[in-house]
Amino acid sequence: MTTGFPVSTILLATGFGLALIGLWGMLTHRNILRIIIGFTLIDTGLNIVMVATGYVTGGTAPIIDRALGKADAAQRAIDPIPSALVVTAIVIGLSVTAVMLAYAIRLYAAKKTLSIDAFTESKW
Repeated sequence: MTTGFPVSTILLATGFGLALIGLWGMLTHRNILRIIIGFTLIDTGLNIVMVATGYVTGGTAPIIDRALGKADAAQRAIDPIPSALVVTAIVIGLSVTAVMLAYAIRLYAAKKTLSIDAFTESKW
């Protein structure tokens, strides 16, 4: 058995790392497609963080039977709620990304560029 970081710690670090890379990409780039990619990286990173919150090292599925008794369920069962929320968040994130890409297509059709600098006169 190796003595390293637990899987949940690795998942948390990876998720927060992806979210920070996405935030950096959104704040530093001027291209609309790169901003959309940054948003998607934030979404993916936060999904990984949510999965990591429900992970239990050495845990099993939350089905009480001979393999997992009632006494051990609280310590060994993996929480299924974060995983179910992540599945929902993936679907919502895909929909939001599709809407952002549709707006990017319309903006490109209007100005023939994807640079945000070309849209500075578009105010509320």
